[in-house]
Amino acid sequence: MPLETFNPSTPLTFGVELELQLVSLSDFNLTAASPDLMHLLKRKPFPGNVTPEITESMIEINSSVHSSYEPLLSELLEIRDTLVAASDMLNIGIAGGGTHPFQHWSDQKISAKPRYEYLSQLYGYLAKQFTVFGQHVHIGCANGDDAMYLLHALNRYLPHFIALSASSPFVQGTDSLFESARLNSVFAFPMSGRAPFTLSWQEFSDVYFAKMERTNIIKSMKDFYWDLRPKPEFGTIELRVCDTPLTVERAAALAAYLQALCRYLLERKASGAFEEMPAEDDYLVYNYNRFQACRFGLEGTITHPKTYDSLAMRDDILATLDQMLPHAEALGSVDALRHLAAAVEGGSDAAILRRHFEHEGSVEGMVNAAIGHFRGGPTTAL
Repeated sequence: MPLETFNPSTPLTFGVELELQLVSLSDFNLTAASPDLMHLLKRKPFPGNVTPEITESMIEINSSVHSSYEPLLSELLEIRDTLVAASDMLNIGIAGGGTHPFQHWSDQKISAKPRYEYLSQLYGYLAKQFTVFGQHVHIGCANGDDAMYLLHALNRYLPHFIALSASSPFVQGTDSLFESARLNSVFAFPMSGRAPFTLSWQEFSDVYFAKMERTNIIKSMKDFYWDLRPKPEFGTIELRVCDTPLTVERAAALAAYLQALCRYLLERKASGAFEEMPAEDDYLVYNYNRFQACRFGLEGTITHPKTYDSLAMRDDILATLDQMLPHAEALGSVDALRHLAAAVEGGSDAAILRRHFEHEGSVEGMVNAAIGHFRGGPTTAL
């Protein structure tokens, strides 16, 4: 069927989705607790929304739609507290982090939902290996053309979000040497990576999507696992590169940073700053920059897509945060940018997890520390 029309939404409104780990408190491995947790949560008011994920050791929480940072943060804190209270009743832990550090994919159980069962049949073991945990951020767009513009204008900044959210250093009991190993699992899917370079919604919908639909590979936008994708039914673009942070405070700050960047880019578009308009050649450095952010995080380097200058990731993020301050002031999110600047100076969640591993001497101790961070424990490393 043809791709639906792009439903306009209020520009720069935003919402957050977080995929979270369900952990046994006896051995700190993942546990298939989502059916019990979902049943319990249905019996009490829940701020936002909660849904099962592809395997039963995961859940996804969704915030409401917001226009500013403080209400989003307040709601995420309320969601967190509700989840923690429910998890205490079930004697399980809930944690952020992009990967569980020692779970094995073969132990996971696919959730009893038709789409997830279909994906399991289609992708085989990749479906269970998709037991990784990400943060998605939606930004409202006035029309499809603005959505496609932002989709490509943001490619320059996507490494920032990978580095700032990186929280998946361990995989199956081993330090991967990556800050974000999670994205390697996502990249295994055939329709992952970046969206095709089109700057008009009509061209994307009537030409690209129509062709893909005729191949019988694609049935809906859900079949694309792009780093950034349009969501026409919501009237948004959706950022998908972030690991789930250890805290909801970091998650809210990342969403506010994206909102400020989108405000800046839309103003540049309106002012006719065509020297900054996205171009196909911007993607010559995209995969390299993405790798640098995943592998080295804040210690990485990126190549500017226009000038080809080599930039230190840490310095580039701090300079961009400073550049976004006027937009954060207009949006009421200066505290969010300060939070991220402090994270750049203090180290990533991946670095915090590694320090917990060194201190505790075990991957189980690292998971226990992650549970404490999610509950509102200390957010700095030992």
